[in-house]
Amino acid sequence: MADRARERFTRVFADHHRAVLGYLLRRADEHDAEDALSETFLVVWRRLDAVPADDPLPWLIGVARNVLNNQRRSAVRREALRERVVAHAVPDRHDPAPARDGEVIAALRLLAERDREVLMLHAWEDLSAAQIAQVVGGTAAGARLRLHRARRRLAQALEEVTR
Repeated sequence: MADRARERFTRVFADHHRAVLGYLLRRADEHDAEDALSETFLVVWRRLDAVPADDPLPWLIGVARNVLNNQRRSAVRREALRERVVAHAVPDRHDPAPARDGEVIAALRLLAERDREVLMLHAWEDLSAAQIAQVVGGTAAGARLRLHRARRRLAQALEEVTR
């Protein structure tokens, strides 16, 4: 059975990957289109039984469309996270220039995993201190303290990165 599935997948890929890639390239840059193509065919492999045998192209394009929409939603969430992190990590008052993406990422990398985790739970997942406490264990007051300290350390790390 596995050989038949592999053969079918190979045939679907060979017959349709260029058409799906063309669809994606008309809607996204090359890098995002290639990522979406890979994800699309991962879905095909996982759901091979759902792929119509007679004309799979419309189904494939539907999957590619969903994958591209998911990529875009993820990009919006990443940008919102970046904005929240920057908003919470106020740079030195004497430096009016806001931190750039690369600087924020570099500063986050300097932090301990515990600090990154609590910042991400708050900024990315939009969790309150009480909800963060449920995720990581502990009390809401403890989570508030961890978040406060993590923000302070992030601000310090941003200062180091921007020097």
